Parts: sequence; structure tokens; C-alpha cells
Amino acid sequence: MTSVAEQRLEGAPVELLEPATRPTLEEAQAWCKALAESHYENFHVATAFLSKPLRSHFHAVYAFCRVSDDLGDEVADTATATRLLSTWRQMLDECYDAPELSRHPVFVALRPTIVACDLPKQPFTDLIAAFELDQVKTRFATLREDEEYSVYSANPVGSLVLYLCGYRDPALHALSHKTCTALQLANFWQDVGEDLHERDRIYLPQDRMEKFGVTEADLRSGRETAGYRTMLQELCAETRVMLLEGAPLIDRVDRELAATLRLFTQGGLAILDAIAAIGYNTLSQRPEVSKSAKLKLLFGAGLSKLGVHRGSRGLR
Repeated sequence: MTSVAEQRLEGAPVELLEPATRPTLEEAQAWCKALAESHYENFHVATAFLSKPLRSHFHAVYAFCRVSDDLGDEVADTATATRLLSTWRQMLDECYDAPELSRHPVFVALRPTIVACDLPKQPFTDLIAAFELDQVKTRFATLREDEEYSVYSANPVGSLVLYLCGYRDPALHALSHKTCTALQLANFWQDVGEDLHERDRIYLPQDRMEKFGVTEADLRSGRETAGYRTMLQELCAETRVMLLEGAPLIDRVDRELAATLRLFTQGGLAILDAIAAIGYNTLSQRPEVSKSAKLKLLFGAGLSKLGVHRGSRGLR
């Protein structure tokens, strides 16, 4: 049995702790697959449209993203979360430099993916940096600051998706950054109340709040003023433009990946539509994409894979 001193992730949720012995590759891949399938999110659902050989690679990358996020967000004590993220970074370094020492199923599963797909370390370290930043930065002065945060929190995921599928052209990654940043922003506008009350984070740009006469006291009281709704409407409109600016990426990749990327983009547009449908009142309720809308998105992605819907056509 491993001693307390050898448990490098002490203080993490029990399900994320490092096992005492190194799992087999098959066990590690099964762990990552189970984690992915326990969360209904676009990153997981989209793998259904990819070729079977790619799915285990996507599960490994997804598991890294999920555990990184949980080490930052599911640990109440900031000092503990910061320590865990630092340890997770060291375990990532080990996965690259001395993979035979890795014991956590994420890194056991991730190593063959790194080798097979020639994945650079930077996107992974950027993701950890974003969750480390979450521990100390809870307010954002401008939309530009939100976008800069997305460079670390969201854009690396899009880059990893492209790397997994063999795309390394910087122009394609630039389009992906547009999509990923917009998706991150859409999630911010969707989760205003949850982020404030559960994490004491306000991603709404402070200068926009001042422009529309919205105060932090308004947010804490759940007071959705006309200014708040107009501010959200403006932010959502700008986010929609950015999301569509990234959509041409769909036209420049193979059909299977195009179906996946179309699903990502449509999902972001659906979130913005859901926000509009409740009159931009995202303080008192969290807008949800309806089950029927989700099924429609999946059906559309399936048609895209079959070549019925081609590329970015019809997105708006």
C-alpha cells in the first residue's frame, strides 16, 4: 500500500487520487473513457463522430482537461487547489520526461496519445495555468481580459483537437482559437449567477458593467435590471460574431472532424439562443439548451458527417 507521503494528490477528491500501483494501459484507458462518459458535454459527445481509433486519444485528452478543472474547482481551499495543480504540472512533466514513473491513469493513457499524435506539452501546461489563475483572479476589467484568459482556458483544447486529427497549420489553429474563445465567453454569460455565488468569480467585464450601470451589489442580490439585460445582449451579439468568424475552419478539415467542429459551433450558438430566450436574465436562472435542441444538433452533425450538410453552411 502507498503511504500518505507517497499520495501526491492528497487533498483531491477521492476519485481523482493516484493509485498505489500503476494501472495497465487498458485499465487507464477504461478509466478515462468512463470519466468522459460520465459528463454530458460537447467534447465527449463529439467523439461519436470521429473514427474509432481516435476515440481513446480523445478520452485521454478529455480526462486530462476534466481532472485539471476539478483539481482547481472542486477543492474548496485555494492553497490546497494551488498545490494540487502544481503537483499535476509535475506529473505532466513526468509523463513527457520519465513516463515509466507515471501512476495516474490519466498520464498512463495520455502517454501513447502524446507519442502517436506528436502532441506538444504547451497546450496542457496552458490549461493548468488557467486553473491556477482561477485561484487568484476573480474579476476581469475588460472583454479583452476575458479573451486573454481564454487563450489558456479554452484555446488549448481546440489546438489539441486539431493536433489529434493531424492538423498543424497555424492558420487553422487561429480559426480554432476564435471558436474556442467564443465558446468560453458563451459559457461565462450562461453561468453568471453560478460563477458568482459558488466561486466568487465575475467574468462580466467591469467596464461593461460600469457602462450599463450594473453593480456587484446588483449581481449579488440577483437584481436583473434593464441595464444588465442590455449588457448581456451586447456581449452575446459580439460573442456570436466571434463564433461565426471561426466557423470557416469547418470547411477546411475532413468530413468527420467537420461534423465534430460543426457540433461545437452549433452548441455555442444554441447557448446564445437559450440566453436570448430567457430575456438575458442569467442571474436568476441558468439558461439550458433543451433536450429537443440537443437532439437536433446531434442529428445535424450526423448529416454533416454523411455529407448532407456541408461545412459551415447554414450557421447563423
